[in-house]
Amino acid sequence: MSAEIPDRDSAVALLESWVENDGLRKHMLAVEASCRHYARIHGEDEDLWGTAGLLHDLDWEKYPDEHPHRGLADLKDLGYPEAILQAIAAHAPERTGVEPDALFDRVLFACDELSGLVYACCLVRPNGIDDLKPKSVTKKLKDKSFAAGVNRDDVARGVGLLGIERSEHIQNVIDGMRNIADVLGVRAVDRP
Repeated sequence: MSAEIPDRDSAVALLESWVENDGLRKHMLAVEASCRHYARIHGEDEDLWGTAGLLHDLDWEKYPDEHPHRGLADLKDLGYPEAILQAIAAHAPERTGVEPDALFDRVLFACDELSGLVYACCLVRPNGIDDLKPKSVTKKLKDKSFAAGVNRDDVARGVGLLGIERSEHIQNVIDGMRNIADVLGVRAVDRP
């Protein structure tokens, strides 16, 4: 018998109890939106995939040296499903030894770093995400000084794990993030 996925309000409350940094919260919401978009594409459980995206960096702010182990322990204690724990462990294989093998794991891994780059691209464009195209993101991907914290090797590995063209993956992440652009503050009408 598999564990129930706690409702989204409970997951958001958990995120808010662990994470104070607005930028990290937005990152986690962006990864959630990207994972939900991929779940729709593949006919998978949006709540399952989205919850993993939402909570994947739960402990990053408070316990960066122990990430993702502290967050995983808390999620396990709270009864989160094994599939979510597996995907979160697999998003940081160099820290956990858990490789992203299942599609769910690969999607979370692939969306993590790329969503950060897409978000950064939105912030420097007059129209935010409204007219963002993969070509613009690819150009910024090549500029290593832009969003320097984004691990370009992980972006490339994520594309390889998904087995699709880089531009298709970028478009999928953009499309997912557009679904919550107002929350992220990356839509032209929501910007100062």
